[in-house]
Amino acid sequence: MKVALVHDWLNGMRGGEKVLEVLCALYPHAEIFTLLYEPEKLSETIRARRVHTSFIQRLPLAKKYYRHYLPLFPAAIEQFDLRGYDLVISTSHCVAKGALTQPGTPHICFCHTPMRYAWEQYHEYFPQEKLGLLGRCCIPLAMSKLRVWDVASSQRVDFFIANSQHVAKRIHKYYGRDAMVVHPPVDGGKFHPQNDLGDYYFILSALVPYKRIDRAIAAFNMAREKLMIVGDGPEYRHLRKMAGPNIAFLRRCAPEALPDLYARCRAFIFPGEEDFGITPLEAMAAGRPVIALGKGGALETVQEGKTGLFFQEPTASSLLAAVKRSQDIRWDGPSIRARALEFDRPVFARKLGHAIGECLRRFKERT
Repeated sequence: MKVALVHDWLNGMRGGEKVLEVLCALYPHAEIFTLLYEPEKLSETIRARRVHTSFIQRLPLAKKYYRHYLPLFPAAIEQFDLRGYDLVISTSHCVAKGALTQPGTPHICFCHTPMRYAWEQYHEYFPQEKLGLLGRCCIPLAMSKLRVWDVASSQRVDFFIANSQHVAKRIHKYYGRDAMVVHPPVDGGKFHPQNDLGDYYFILSALVPYKRIDRAIAAFNMAREKLMIVGDGPEYRHLRKMAGPNIAFLRRCAPEALPDLYARCRAFIFPGEEDFGITPLEAMAAGRPVIALGKGGALETVQEGKTGLFFQEPTASSLLAAVKRSQDIRWDGPSIRARALEFDRPVFARKLGHAIGECLRRFKERT
């Protein structure tokens, strides 16, 4: 079977890329199609594939400012010629699901989320008070056009697989489509509990608005507890200005150092509403509890009082109260890790392979 894997962009190893790695293992000869590719930031598994890029790759300063080319993404994803492939699998949180396929070619989309910035988080990404005159005129028009394309392109997908029940509900709301659910994987073999704990709390995240790292900074400014934040993004400078001396930033961290940072933290902080969330599972695989907002995908992984705590109000004071409560609990590292291993990579690969097989069976019956 000749398989094409379509991915939004490849410039780091986040949760979506870890799903792509499993698909590469399931389909060893598959080729990858993506808007933008920075091989030095990807795993050997992905670099070993033949990778096709779009014209976005050749635009000025694309590696740094690719997000600014968002209005061009639909045209870029549609330029890929997928004729001759027997199966197309897209892993999409933006436009990958909009790839054009032949009528007889099944297209399965593993959807991490409908476009957040086009739908429910539009006002967080584009607050009117922070936009200049040109932005207030152009952005609403561009995003309105993008929403129309987003819904229309969702009809090109034969089957959706969502990464959580939370995302499946949003796929139904925005696209009017049903979706199977297969939770993404954690690589449990990379993380292990340690007895020698540090005195810091930990965040690993892209520094973008919807992650709500500002909420965590406000809470820890009040608490005067140590917080380590690993990550980079457009919010970096703003968040640094907010942070007190008890909060440390590390823009980049070697992958081999992350397991130790997870395993030695007092707790992992997850302050925003996420579609699913791989990082809480990584912390749990290292035996550490998670303090998360009680919304979104975290509700499908974190167990209250057993593997972590939820704070219910989206405020710094509510987060701070949960941090204080966590200090009175004697956490059982092996039990926390056992919960994470329910989402281990071999489990995911088996479930994903079964879901794809079921989609292909239904496609064959239909056609």
